[in-house]
Amino acid sequence: MAHEKKKLGDIGESTAANYLLRKGYNIIVKNFRYGRNAEIDIIAEINDTIVFVEVKTRTNDKFGTPAEAVDNRKQQKIIMAAEKFLQVNNFFDRACRFDVIEVFADNYIDSNDWRINHIENAFEV
Repeated sequence: MAHEKKKLGDIGESTAANYLLRKGYNIIVKNFRYGRNAEIDIIAEINDTIVFVEVKTRTNDKFGTPAEAVDNRKQQKIIMAAEKFLQVNNFFDRACRFDVIEVFADNYIDSNDWRINHIENAFEV
């Protein structure tokens, strides 16, 4: 079960990255980690803005929307990793924002049928 969930998440992240590329974003890095628990799924750039993207993939909304899973605790971990990324790359003078991409894997078999909801500025520091 955990393996299937990880596989679904990986496909969801690839789907989100391809979506961003089609929208004109430049992908800087995927799965940026800071420490043991802080990770950012996708760090991208558009119009000189650094965009930290959390991707949530779900096959149904039985437990709420994918974006609802990005609670305050998760946001704090993303913010911590984002601060480290900005520091390491000396990007403190760059505009940045935090987005959430919901991937709805309604048809688990065919990712071409999956729906995407891109929430820009989903949360702030």
